[in-house]
Amino acid sequence: MTLNNLKDDLLKGERRALAKAITLVESTRKDHQQEAQHLLAGILPYTGKSIRLGFTGTPGVGKSTFIESFGLFLVAEGYKVAVLAVDPSSTRTGGSILGDKTRMELLSKAENAYIRPSPSGGTLGGVARRTREAMLLCEAAGYDVILIETVGVGQSEIAVSDMVDMFLLMLSPGGGDDLQGIKRGIMELADLVIINKADGDLKKAAMRAASDYKAALHLMRPKVDCWTADVVLASALKKEGLDEIWRHIQNFEQAMKAGNALVGLRSEQAKAWMWSEIHDQLMDNFRTKHPGRIKEMEQAVRSGITPPTAAARELLQDFLK
Repeated sequence: MTLNNLKDDLLKGERRALAKAITLVESTRKDHQQEAQHLLAGILPYTGKSIRLGFTGTPGVGKSTFIESFGLFLVAEGYKVAVLAVDPSSTRTGGSILGDKTRMELLSKAENAYIRPSPSGGTLGGVARRTREAMLLCEAAGYDVILIETVGVGQSEIAVSDMVDMFLLMLSPGGGDDLQGIKRGIMELADLVIINKADGDLKKAAMRAASDYKAALHLMRPKVDCWTADVVLASALKKEGLDEIWRHIQNFEQAMKAGNALVGLRSEQAKAWMWSEIHDQLMDNFRTKHPGRIKEMEQAVRSGITPPTAAARELLQDFLK
């Protein structure tokens, strides 16, 4: 299949073409990378019409179960939904460990849904290195809502906020002590906090947790002037709270567009993306230029012969030459 044919099929919304296009942008081969950039340049005018949502949360909060339920809800409402699920990478094979496609079995069978699990590849921030490109390809293929599920919550799990319109933080009905364990930075970035598993015996605990989290959000500065983060209860298993969450998302999108904040947000994200690429490509080139010299200096640092700062300066001087 030629690049032009791939582009045409992608714009027609063909799932096979979308899968091939994402595989192309994820490839580390230089010829594939060049083809991927040509493809991305060609489809760029057809992107930007989706709502981009990022989901993160503590382990065991039920992100995948919630995303499947929410995805099925959106499909039933007439939307095309793409899920980019980032799994932790196996240190042995480099592949995904969890495989969200098997965990979202019902959603993966829906005609207007597309799920793409990708290994994080050790990338910090809970997202795969090419998640941004995959998101653009999904938009070009006609998907209305893009859901990005990160590996988990933590100090480095905030990179997804630099590529989505709305950042949704999922928490358990613990509250209290759980609140102490949540990083302030991740709370400040949240546009909506979802307390999942708010059903049965946990319903009262979830309501208390909602009160705790609302109080915490009240003490924090709003991320944008046109939107104040809120806390909602949900039960992915019982399909409860999904319509309310969707209303919050629609209200957020309207508020951001009315204040022209969405355009500004995406412009800043594009600039941050460029600098992220510069960093990644420089590091790739740095590691491949003098691998023997790098190993030599690493050993010197390990042995205590050379201070790390001196070793870094020496390697950088070699690289810049």
